[in-house]
Amino acid sequence: MKKFQSYLIALILTGILVHCSDKKPLAEEQGKKDRNMFGLYIPRGLTKTTEGLAPGYVLFRPANSASTYLVNREGKVVHEWKGNYEVNSFYLNDDGSLTLLSVDPDFPVFGGGGNAGRLQKISWDGKMLWDFEYATEEYLAHHDIAVMPNGNILTIAWEAKSADEALQAGRKPEFTPKAGLWPDKIVEIKPQGKSRGIIVWEWHIWDHLIQDYDETKDNYGDVAAHPELLDFNKDGEIPPLISHDSMAVLHKLKRAWRNQTVENRGADIHHLNAINYNAELDQIVFSSPNLDEIFIIDHSTTTAEAASHGGGRMGRGGDFLYRWGNPKNYNHGDSTDRKLFGQHDVRWIEKGKPGEGHLTIFNNDVPMGPDSLDYSTVLELKPPMDNNGNYLKGEDGKFGPEEPVWKYIAPDTLSFYGSFISGAQRMQNGNTFINEGPKGRFFEVTPDGEIVWEYLNPYRGNIHHSDGEPVSPMPLAYWQFRSNFIPADHPGLQGKKLEPLDPQPEEFKLPPKPKKEGT
Repeated sequence: MKKFQSYLIALILTGILVHCSDKKPLAEEQGKKDRNMFGLYIPRGLTKTTEGLAPGYVLFRPANSASTYLVNREGKVVHEWKGNYEVNSFYLNDDGSLTLLSVDPDFPVFGGGGNAGRLQKISWDGKMLWDFEYATEEYLAHHDIAVMPNGNILTIAWEAKSADEALQAGRKPEFTPKAGLWPDKIVEIKPQGKSRGIIVWEWHIWDHLIQDYDETKDNYGDVAAHPELLDFNKDGEIPPLISHDSMAVLHKLKRAWRNQTVENRGADIHHLNAINYNAELDQIVFSSPNLDEIFIIDHSTTTAEAASHGGGRMGRGGDFLYRWGNPKNYNHGDSTDRKLFGQHDVRWIEKGKPGEGHLTIFNNDVPMGPDSLDYSTVLELKPPMDNNGNYLKGEDGKFGPEEPVWKYIAPDTLSFYGSFISGAQRMQNGNTFINEGPKGRFFEVTPDGEIVWEYLNPYRGNIHHSDGEPVSPMPLAYWQFRSNFIPADHPGLQGKKLEPLDPQPEEFKLPPKPKKEGT
């Protein structure tokens, strides 16, 4: 369960580091057996460029930093937005401001990857325009946001459910941590003033569950007959128990999530990690890497309808309109039908771009490629629809399509691999911008898979732990959860000074590379 999370945690807990040659840029390292997923001790900055590139910039947040940078095609930082907390997700607005999902310094209860709790808006010149906390003992914003055309913000959030509530809802006891569960919800926030927000719409996964385990509990039914609902007992394995003393040691060594306890390990059951909004359809797409699926729901509902199985433009309430990636989750097919593996950053391709209306997905951890190692791909997916906008299932009961309409994969399946975080975005010229997150590697590929531009983040911030201790750069020295390509004609850049900063931010240098035994 949660392979991408477990892999990351295992690396942090055991201190495993990987190394590779420091002589060639990534685009030229085809065929090397040592993939160096974290990009340690390799050249950074601009490593490949070609003629005829689409004009634009890359927006990203240096690892362990409260700043967000805008980098030009020459690899120079042309603007910096300075925040006050570490940032998860960030999106450029038409006025040049950024909307951020930031990490609240003292959120309670919840502890897991992607935790955040604070939504902010920072002007082009660095003024805090809005600072809203969405973090209590009952809920916590995490991972990602989507800024809507009306200025409202959709955010993913955990909500706390007790073990008793989970059991009554049909969860298997062996899948239920003592502290209960953190199922996800989506809320739409309307900013108010400098620090307030109104929840104007919400959707809860809790309202759309089904289980075939215990007919005496809530949500009992035939899972295969209801793909619009989520089987509450999928991906339910709890991590092996550890002692309280062991957990205390992990916290002391900074190798456990904040607020993580012996009792709440395994509470983050679905771990939604991306959200995107389609205004034309008035629909929301989100990703669950724990389930290896993406889902689409109707946003045209009222909050009451979103909690039901009827209403809204599509007449389905808050039930799933579409899901794709792992039909075994709704008892159709088996493991050979699985298409997604710990995926991230699902997005609709925007109107006017090649493939408009399709979805792009970073498929992180595809197993056993031709080189006998897991690898990553980027997919472009065209969900089948009828003339009324209904998403179609095949005769076998599975949502289509059987295959993506486009896929990027490195020729050797070795040189492109990020088992967690990461993302992709379609560009106006038909190329695809890719963020290979663990390396902090951004590159642009043509429809034929040719790399025409490549840049590796050379920066790292200096945020410290709450007790004042520094955050170790190993192995996540340069990692990037999210990055975005910003075309030069974006309204938020018009009339702005976009010359390289002088001086440029100081690049981060790793400590000397450990010597191998016998050298």
